[in-house]
Amino acid sequence: MKSTTIFFKIISVLLFILVFTGCEKFLEIEPQGELTKENFPTTPSDALLATNACYTTLRDWHYHSGGYPILDIMSDDASKGSNPNDQASTIGPYDVFGHTPTQDGLDRWWNQLYVGIKRANVVIEKVKDIPFDESLKTRYIAEARFIRGLMYFDMVRAWGGVPIVESTDPPLKLERSSVEETYNFLIEDLNFAANNLPLRSGYSAINMGRATKGAAQSLLARVYLFRGDFVNAEMYAMEVINSGQYGLEPVYTDANGVNGNNGIESVFEIGAIQSEGSSSGGNQYANTQGVRGTPNRGWGFNRPTFDLRNSFEAGDPRLKGTIIDLGDEIDGIVINGDGSTPDETYDEEGNLIEVECYNRKVWVPGENTITQWGHHRRLIRYADVLLMAAEALNENNKPNDALVYVNMVRERAREGNEDILPDITTTDKEELRNLIYAERRHELAMEGIRFWDLVRTGRAPAVLGDLGFIQGRHELMPVPQTEIDISQGSLTQNPN
Repeated sequence: MKSTTIFFKIISVLLFILVFTGCEKFLEIEPQGELTKENFPTTPSDALLATNACYTTLRDWHYHSGGYPILDIMSDDASKGSNPNDQASTIGPYDVFGHTPTQDGLDRWWNQLYVGIKRANVVIEKVKDIPFDESLKTRYIAEARFIRGLMYFDMVRAWGGVPIVESTDPPLKLERSSVEETYNFLIEDLNFAANNLPLRSGYSAINMGRATKGAAQSLLARVYLFRGDFVNAEMYAMEVINSGQYGLEPVYTDANGVNGNNGIESVFEIGAIQSEGSSSGGNQYANTQGVRGTPNRGWGFNRPTFDLRNSFEAGDPRLKGTIIDLGDEIDGIVINGDGSTPDETYDEEGNLIEVECYNRKVWVPGENTITQWGHHRRLIRYADVLLMAAEALNENNKPNDALVYVNMVRERAREGNEDILPDITTTDKEELRNLIYAERRHELAMEGIRFWDLVRTGRAPAVLGDLGFIQGRHELMPVPQTEIDISQGSLTQNPN
């Protein structure tokens, strides 16, 4: 026993010496497996990894307005959805414009957009000094500048002027730039992207999904439309149309479905694979809105409203291409819904105000929730480009040209049935404007666009006033209070 005790004492002393010596030497060695600003990116393969990292930002759950589809929920197209009690205090306030600077999700959204900006800045700042093919180098930088422009466009619409970060080592304190400065910055990024990215046909199959010239031009058209600059909006939309790179899917549901992934209508989409977790290639965007209960495809948030349902023209196939009802059969699966969610909801006066239904545009065929993680969210569709062109042409007093593009969208929606959705023929500017607005609502419903359309066209107070929207207050989101606190006074809150 004594010899055993001495043995363990000797072992303990030796272990102490080894650990102490090993620790001392380890602390003297520079980290070998850690990426730092000094050692990444430094090679051509690093440059590709850094560029790809910009795209992974878009798959993160927080990129999608903080995780939940609050932009649809704040519009007249959708309500909170899910079980009545699920996230009632965190997501429910967006439904009635009761959100505050401390509201759940705003901080996640703000932070994730700046994560994307930071990753883009790494490429923009570092890749130019890496020796490799100049044309490929320029393309990587243009991809990063497209994504940075995309991030800032989300920010300026949501919060107005925001701090502009264009370096990987920015000052500790940054004040808000003006709205004009923010727009000028992102437009410069998007112009660089449009001038230096290849056409869609210039990419091999393995690179489908990367930013293209057409994506940058389409986003510029959207930016200028939001600013009321119809001359530039027309110019960029027409450049995309005249490029001959895009078309409309013959079947409307394929425009957002798996059969249209990276298809002819997709101008820019967020690619994903059926894997749970954004780090492994999945995207939770569709899972958040998927059918709740039976089949169990997700959480069921973002429920289409009666107002949206009743706004469709008689026989419009886009109604069933947008809304899943209980009893529907899709891909051989009957939708039974959630037992804990009321099939029908009534107000205090006994009026039916809501039924259990779901967003058809995030449906992915399969048998479990993980398949929903493979949804490719379309950020820009060619149908949207056609409607942007139509709106801009009408505002530029070219109604006959505008009719061509709005009727192309309606023709696809008919899917060969000539008894529905007749061509629009009016050339009266105001009448055609309102018809184009209606066409945008029905074509792009539940895709996160309606709220922005109402704000940019000045219709939000009239359309959303009964839901709680206050003019001069709710056009912008409140800056997250956590960011104001961290800034120590350099960030200021939006009015009201």
